[in-house]
Amino acid sequence: MISFPNAKINIGLNIVEKRSDGFHNIESIFFPVGLCDALEVVENTNQGAERIVFSSSGIIIPGEESTNLCCRAFHLIANDYPLPNVKIHLHKHIPIGAGLGGGSSDAAFFIRLLNEKFELGLSWGEMHHYAKQLGSDCSFFVSNKPAFVEGKGDAFESIKLNLSNYYIVLIYPNIHINTAKAYSGVKPKKPTHSLENDILNLPIYQWKNYIHNDFEDSVFLQFPKLKSIKEELYSQGALYASMSGSGSTVYGVFKNATNLKAKFSNSFVWEGKLE
Repeated sequence: MISFPNAKINIGLNIVEKRSDGFHNIESIFFPVGLCDALEVVENTNQGAERIVFSSSGIIIPGEESTNLCCRAFHLIANDYPLPNVKIHLHKHIPIGAGLGGGSSDAAFFIRLLNEKFELGLSWGEMHHYAKQLGSDCSFFVSNKPAFVEGKGDAFESIKLNLSNYYIVLIYPNIHINTAKAYSGVKPKKPTHSLENDILNLPIYQWKNYIHNDFEDSVFLQFPKLKSIKEELYSQGALYASMSGSGSTVYGVFKNATNLKAKFSNSFVWEGKLE
């Protein structure tokens, strides 16, 4: 059985305050986009097979296979439900460490995949419970619908945000940004405008006056190329452009379909329709 874990973007990201546990409270809007990985699981019927046989293709995934979020999700669920030995194959297409939530999406979709493939009967609440143990934003991809996000990025409230008349381009310039360092350059502050209540009622062309990713202030100083990409997207007609998460993907929302791969030939570029 196969599924296609998709990426997400952040529409606004406010770093509200630093918590006593060292994390930060944030406010953001997560919105799913159509850039996908491919994930397959099959039962491994070979006699004496290992519990998990994991393989991957596409973008090289760093780290040990045993630490992959899909493998960790398997073991979490196997502690509570009978699961057979499995073979997992992940074709990685979503850039890693790009602010697009690709690894978290793989984990959440794998939970859903196990539930469907092996008829576990997990409720949505149970799937969210497992996902939250794997990462702050994993739980978002269980429901995979637009959401207002708060807390340390693990509290989600579904919202109505219809962008189906618009197109998006994602630009990943192969720049790695350390998340901890990105946070160190931010001064937490309460936002002037509420993402949840004030801004979503505005037309998209006004978003650039009110919606901001707080990481941009320090990250753009360190990596001026990202600021240039954002400015170029606006010059190409973007209604709204922003960095996603702590970077380094920068995206633009357009009224019409784009063809910008030649313009950003040295970067990973994905263009598609929003849904």
